[in-house]
Amino acid sequence: MDRYLLRQVVPPFSIALGVVMIALLLERLLVLFDILAANGSSMKTFFGLLSDLIPHYLGLALPAAMCVSVFSVIRRMSTNHEIDALMASGVSIFRICQPFVLTGAVFGLLAFSLYGFIQPYARYDYRAAFYFASHAGWAPHLQSKMFAVSDNIVLTAETVDHAGSRMWHVFIRDNTDKSHVRFISAQKGYLYNPSDGSNIRLDLVDGTIITDSLDKPPSITGFSRTTQLISPNHKLDDEAYRNRGETERELTVPELYEGIRHGYNGLSHSYMVAELHFRLARTVAIPFIPLLACALAGVRKRQRGNPGLAIAAITLVGFDHTLQMGLSFVANMHMSPLLVIWLPTAGFATICVGMLIRQAGGLRMLLTRGPALPARQLSADGLPRRHVAEGPA
Repeated sequence: MDRYLLRQVVPPFSIALGVVMIALLLERLLVLFDILAANGSSMKTFFGLLSDLIPHYLGLALPAAMCVSVFSVIRRMSTNHEIDALMASGVSIFRICQPFVLTGAVFGLLAFSLYGFIQPYARYDYRAAFYFASHAGWAPHLQSKMFAVSDNIVLTAETVDHAGSRMWHVFIRDNTDKSHVRFISAQKGYLYNPSDGSNIRLDLVDGTIITDSLDKPPSITGFSRTTQLISPNHKLDDEAYRNRGETERELTVPELYEGIRHGYNGLSHSYMVAELHFRLARTVAIPFIPLLACALAGVRKRQRGNPGLAIAAITLVGFDHTLQMGLSFVANMHMSPLLVIWLPTAGFATICVGMLIRQAGGLRMLLTRGPALPARQLSADGLPRRHVAEGPA
């Protein structure tokens, strides 16, 4: 029976996990793609940032996918009267939920590794990679009638399109050479930002160059086409970005524990306490999610609709927001995590178990239910065999 139940839950879990992950990643990916395209970053950078986002959204999608998959399996079995047949054979609803609860415990360990170790490193890697992608060389995000300022160059244009690569009515103030200042105006301009980080090439068409040497009269030069090479204002190396651990969300669970005991430079003690208890509470709550799904998925006789999935979603979202609020209370108001984090967690677990007991018929049914009949005393239809005397009728 356990193997049958687990085989049934794998396909809906895979589908639900994929759908939830796509829904969570889609908006972030579109924004990220626009930013990287405007800065001339490669697809390799895009997929690297995508891989750093997956652990964060996986931690959000895992409980939701588990709830939806268990709910769909129990709902289908209840509709097809498989649950009724199992319970008539002496198998309780708690025994049916057992493989799902054990799977939830395994997912809880996976979530602990995500929340406690993988997500802090992935969050830091994402921020560092995004910093390097958006600051790799002099790659201005040009817009119409706006100034792009470097150390020695000011660039503006009346009209800009093609993500800042094509310009009309261009004006440049170049102070690269300290002995003189050049003012360049052109009808058109084309900006090329090479992917290897070398000098940016700006091709100008139909313009004028005014050179002011300060101690001499300015000179004026007209051109039909010229090329201006712009050096990046700085090169980024591995030390240009900060070290990991600027926020408590970038610390692993052992680092948070050591920081609470001995202190951590630049981080508040209350913030580290709140973050540690928040991660542990989210991990502890995961094995109770299958109980909630099993309790709400049952279909009563002659019942047309079942709002169980909506109730489960509201319960999970409300519990997550309660933990978020408790995290804020502990971090900012120095409240006890036992009161605002662990008490809601205990309440969530009690609700899940209580709803399953209610689905099974209540405590009275559990206390009065006798032991299940052995398999040899059950007929093929799940009903007790009658003892029939041997011999002719």
